[in-house]
Amino acid sequence: MKTNHLLCSLSDCIKRTFAFNIKTHMNTRKDQLKAFDRLLTIMDELRAQCPWDKKQTFESLRHLTIEETYELGDAILDKDLQEIKRELGDVLLHIVFYAKIGSETGDFDIADVAHGICDKLISRHPHIYGDVKVQDEEEVKRNWENLKLKEGKLSVLEGVPKSLPALVKANRIQDKVAGVGFDWEEPDQVWEKIQEELGEFHEEVRKKDKEAMENEFGDVLFSMINYARFLNINPENALERTNKKFTKRFQYLESKAKQLGKLLKDMTLEEMDVFWEEAKKV
Repeated sequence: MKTNHLLCSLSDCIKRTFAFNIKTHMNTRKDQLKAFDRLLTIMDELRAQCPWDKKQTFESLRHLTIEETYELGDAILDKDLQEIKRELGDVLLHIVFYAKIGSETGDFDIADVAHGICDKLISRHPHIYGDVKVQDEEEVKRNWENLKLKEGKLSVLEGVPKSLPALVKANRIQDKVAGVGFDWEEPDQVWEKIQEELGEFHEEVRKKDKEAMENEFGDVLFSMINYARFLNINPENALERTNKKFTKRFQYLESKAKQLGKLLKDMTLEEMDVFWEEAKKV
């Protein structure tokens, strides 16, 4: 009897917990939809009443969207969650803005945008929404690229934006071709390729052939980016963290020189190196 009573109590507890979780989920979803509807309403009002918002086009917003995306990237690297939240809002505003302009021309609206990405996600995840079986993340990526080709893409590289920064573009190119099996088998093979490319670059440096040096230097960078991929290192993030680190150390050096009433150009490398080493310890 005690066991049955305990099982009934446990069952009731599970039911109440499940009901509470469902209710909480539904309330959260309602809040989310309400917030999104509020944003859409504000966008309608701004587009109708604000002189600046009225004038905007796809083209005029483009560079601002790129800037907002980079600001979001900075916040992510800084691990600043509050700033990430703010920057996500800015990016979301741009998505809504583009959809609003599209609705005015009758080409598409925000519902078309949302349904479009939903349809794509469902078709690209047959292991979730179909009967396809996958073993790991790599197989998911291979299926993704193969499905894109079946959809009419002529090349797996069609999805790489032409305007991407070169370092990011190289990483995406390598990632995409690896997704269809065009890849090295072991990291050591890539490391050997780096050594080979460095040797070729050094040879062109000795010859002082500017164009050849540039070509070989590009090959070195491309190989390094490929090696980073094998080590699960994002080369863009790695380089940007080094940029930030260097900037902080150099600004420390500048502040110390200012405290001494000196200009950097008047200091010796030995004097500057003292403060540089200090900056590395701060």
